[in-house]
Amino acid sequence: MSAQHGSFSVDMDFTVPRSEVFRGFADPSLRRRWFRLPGGSATARHELDFRVGAGETARNVFVSGDTEEHLAYRSRFLDIVPDTRIVHVYEAEVDGSRRWVSLVTVELADEPAGSRLTWTEQYTWLVPTGDGSQDAAHLRGGTRLLLNGLSTVVNPDRHHGLRVRS
Repeated sequence: MSAQHGSFSVDMDFTVPRSEVFRGFADPSLRRRWFRLPGGSATARHELDFRVGAGETARNVFVSGDTEEHLAYRSRFLDIVPDTRIVHVYEAEVDGSRRWVSLVTVELADEPAGSRLTWTEQYTWLVPTGDGSQDAAHLRGGTRLLLNGLSTVVNPDRHHGLRVRS
């Protein structure tokens, strides 16, 4: 099967300044509170080196019934403009098989009530699940869950929700 390509964007509004949202990405103690792979906390591993050329790694074991999956995430930061933009590439593995790779651009902008985050992801699925028809929806849904977690950490009182563009 050939690689499958696509992209999507997710917007999220915050009632805090963009510097606080940026800090949620840059500060390892905050990042660990919202960025995690599925699975139990006892098996979760996470390291962050938030510098251009450096990156982030995460591992976990996800168990569902009799099925156990070993998940891994590795990223490298390509561009960081404080309080404005983060560009990184990442790869996702399941049981040692690289499933997809992505280029992500996170942009932060001022809004009258606080700030707006725009997450744009360009992905390439290398090893689809089944016929691959649900992979993009799974990735978009996982991104929404991650950003909801970010919101609870940096903007716990409220957020205005998500809008997804394909």
